[in-house]
Amino acid sequence: MNDAAEKKLALSHFWVAFAAFILACFMGEYQVLERSGFIPALDSAPVYFASVSTHGVLMAFVLTTFFIMGFGYTVAAASLKQPVWNKPLAWLGFWVALVGVVLAAIPLLAGKASVLYTFYPPIVAHAAFYIGATLLVVGSWAWCAIMLMTFNQWKKTNPGQAVPLAMFATAMNALLWLWTSAGVALEVLFQLIPFSLGWIDTIDPGLARTLFAWTLHPIVYFWLIPAYTAFYVFVPKQAGGFLFSDEMARIAFIVLAVFALPIGFHHLYMDPEQAQGWKLLHGIGTFVVALPTLVTGFTVIASLEIAGRLRGGKGLFGWILTLPWDNTMVLSVILSLLMLIFGGFGGIVNASYAMNAMIHNTAWVPGHFHLIFGGTTIIMYFAIAYYLWPILAGKPLFSKPMALTQLWLWFIGMVILTTPWHILGLLGQPRRISSVVYNNLLTLAWKPYELAMIFGGLVLLGSACLFIYNLVKTQLNPVSEDFAETIEFAGTHHAPAPMPEYLNSLGLWNKVIAVLMAISFGFPILQFFFMKTFGSSAWGY
Repeated sequence: MNDAAEKKLALSHFWVAFAAFILACFMGEYQVLERSGFIPALDSAPVYFASVSTHGVLMAFVLTTFFIMGFGYTVAAASLKQPVWNKPLAWLGFWVALVGVVLAAIPLLAGKASVLYTFYPPIVAHAAFYIGATLLVVGSWAWCAIMLMTFNQWKKTNPGQAVPLAMFATAMNALLWLWTSAGVALEVLFQLIPFSLGWIDTIDPGLARTLFAWTLHPIVYFWLIPAYTAFYVFVPKQAGGFLFSDEMARIAFIVLAVFALPIGFHHLYMDPEQAQGWKLLHGIGTFVVALPTLVTGFTVIASLEIAGRLRGGKGLFGWILTLPWDNTMVLSVILSLLMLIFGGFGGIVNASYAMNAMIHNTAWVPGHFHLIFGGTTIIMYFAIAYYLWPILAGKPLFSKPMALTQLWLWFIGMVILTTPWHILGLLGQPRRISSVVYNNLLTLAWKPYELAMIFGGLVLLGSACLFIYNLVKTQLNPVSEDFAETIEFAGTHHAPAPMPEYLNSLGLWNKVIAVLMAISFGFPILQFFFMKTFGSSAWGY
């Protein structure tokens, strides 16, 4: 990736992403302090919910979207060894998305969009919030178009050749995001914006929740695919080995994209608007999505074992000790997989109807979410940044020891934060509350876990500050004439075989997704237009 303009494009996206990240981290620590009740001066439901909403939007929408776009531009240029298609459109998408973020931030910070990061009417935000969120999505659609056009251009000029795995995964993620974002886009454009502007008097919450379920879980895989991409294309090389199987990696990305979409109703298990059969269908699909995670775990661990044995590792587990634990990418993937094991177990609980009833709307749910998103996913965002930032900036990383310390602190802090969160859920602590206004033996039993969460949050905040400090100091370093590192992708363990077209293109899988979406969402959405429903009036700011 030698084009200075493309490097500037990627870095601009990364700066917005991580600026949102550090702001959200400070808000997160305030939230665990306020919710614990240990400092009465902090108790304020309006401030708490404004903070939670802004924290969620910054983390789940701004950090992820801008990071993924910047990562996509970098991967496309580096793996295909050609410029990305239509850079003016890329910059237009960047500015549209950034304007959307600023527009949405105004009502968020003013307490007029305290709807968390979900879109569940009749709780309604100020119209500016929904318009800003729409612009953010529209900006990301420009990125999707660029990724898919770049993918197709390369295929036309390189007929019969296998698309590099990094680009295949990125293009699959772009396709997934186009499908994923369609649900919330329909909800916002045809329900929430007209509702918030007063153009319509009532809204159907059942239809709104169904459309948001279309987006709610697939978006997790939109966030996760860049982490999985790094697992496959960066980690084996950084560990000193090879990728165990390119084909298995492609299968994992395909299954993620195809089955991540028609499974949203496991978020509606306790809701009445959809029948049990549809929930069962989506529940089965949810368990199918566990398969690519298992494939990824096996393939990545096998790749690490190859590297460890090439480095002299002996015996059943001796190869683990020979891995380069002082490499930020290798350390991150090990810590990420550890969190994925426990977070994945929590996901199986959430997807199981009977067990879901036990933990539904308790503190277990944000505990699980933070372990998967804040743990498994975000720690790989750190690793990607540590690897790519020096290359994009043309400057060596300011401090590798600081980076390694930061990664360990993030892992330790996430364990300390999320473990008591899960326990609190099992003890019945509800989610989506700012404080507990009643006291009994049960709520008193929550206090030690809340204290542990405060400490975990402080460790995470310290880790986040180290991360940003390292990047800023790297950016401020003078350009080094001797620094000439380039992006390196992992080779495969075996000689490449001819790639079958179904593992090298998106067309077939786009059609499969369309069929599965029609089956799983067709009637559940259409029913609202053929039966008598009762709308709700606005409740919010």
